[in-house]
Amino acid sequence: MSLTEKIQVGLRGTARVKVDESNTAMAYGSGSVSVFATPAMVGLMEKAALGSVDPLLPGGYTTVGIRVDARHTAATPVGGSVEARSELLEVDGRRLVFKVEAYDDSEQVGKGTHERFIVPVDKFLQRVAEKASRS
Repeated sequence: MSLTEKIQVGLRGTARVKVDESNTAMAYGSGSVSVFATPAMVGLMEKAALGSVDPLLPGGYTTVGIRVDARHTAATPVGGSVEARSELLEVDGRRLVFKVEAYDDSEQVGKGTHERFIVPVDKFLQRVAEKASRS
């Protein structure tokens, strides 16, 4: 079985979160106001993409994020909800390219592209452990 046999352009994913004090710009240290943080939005976008493809991979494989290009275009207050949506645009070997968007209860609050790479989990973790042992 090919790694990407079940992964087709057009595949979609979603992830949703309630905005609270733990995911604000103040909590992340990325700003001085209590609104949904840009790093939290980017993480939610990654989660939407991850959740759409990882269940379709053969055992022992996962995807890792390798690039994000995102614009955070509107603020979401504490108490609101944000939903990230991903759509797979391209499969290039083990590299996957997604369109990502984020919406709160009122409007689109972010958009961009996100790339993930398919990796064997054991080999990936082995490299991380080797790096940690050198530190």
